[in-house]
This record gives sequence, C-alpha cells and structure tokens, in this order.
Amino acid sequence: MDVSRHRKVNGNPMAKASEARTYEESLAWLRDHGFDTTDAPGTAARVFLRKYNVSAAIEKTREDGVKIFAYPGYLVGSEISKLVNRGYQQFLKTSKNEVPATAEQLKNLQMFSEELKEALNLPSLYNESLGTVSESYQYDRVEDRDKPTADRPKRPWEVSGKKAVAAKKGRA
Repeated sequence: MDVSRHRKVNGNPMAKASEARTYEESLAWLRDHGFDTTDAPGTAARVFLRKYNVSAAIEKTREDGVKIFAYPGYLVGSEISKLVNRGYQQFLKTSKNEVPATAEQLKNLQMFSEELKEALNLPSLYNESLGTVSESYQYDRVEDRDKPTADRPKRPWEVSGKKAVAAKKGRA
C-alpha cells in the first residue's frame, strides 16, 4: 500500500484530504508513541515495528513516502503470523503452525493496526475500526469453490445424499 504525498478523497465532500507523512516523520511518530523499531538486515530503508507483541514492516518509497512491506501480525515465536478466519474461530498462522487467536491477541492486533494507520496518516475505515480484519477467510463450505466443479472434493451432504437416494431405490 503506497501512501502518496496528497491523498485524493474520491469526490466525498465530507471526507477531509490529509497530507501523508514522510518516511522520517512516520518513524519519529512511531518511536514517540512507544513502537520499537529495528532496521531490517541488508536493506537501507526498511524497518520492522513492534508493539503489543505485534509486528509489521514499513519501507521508504522513492518519493520519500512510506509503504507497508509486511502487514501487522501477532508474533508467534519470532515469526509474524497471518490472521486467518475460519468462520467459527480466528487463527494465527505461521509457516510452522496455526494456533487459535485469543481475545487479547486480537485486541492488541487491532490497536497496533489503528496506531500504524495514524502514524502513516492512512484513513481508518469503519469496518476495520470495528475489530480485527483477517487477511483471509476460509469457511469450510466455500473452500475450493474457485475450482472447476469436477475438481472440487465432495461435501458430506453431497455424498450422503446420493447414498440415501440409492438406498431408497433399492428398498422398493
């Protein structure tokens, strides 16, 4: 997500355009508000941020703006997790494991995300302000729905329905 010097407001007369902060202004704001910053190894203008046991990474753009490089995720071990919503529970997923997210972890993730938006002078959208937004939503009934019908695994109700029909025909 690039943050330009001047944000357009898409013709909304109620919204106010705000000037984006430069990379250095953003870093100063983050440090002043309790974020730990660590320079990313091997890069000149990329920084890892940490607060509330949540981490993200930002980098400097050519125009002296700020770009989010790694979106906020709760730290599981030393890895930034990805928030996955399974419909009945949200999970913190890393490359090695997946653990159920607690209410406290979700609250910390949401606070971090809102503060990061403020630091970068990004808009805070209503639906995102209500609570934590997952990077992906994986409900069991829509999983594999993007595959061709022939390649989709049979759902339990599809398999059992055919057996029930066959059993009724055999009894007659």
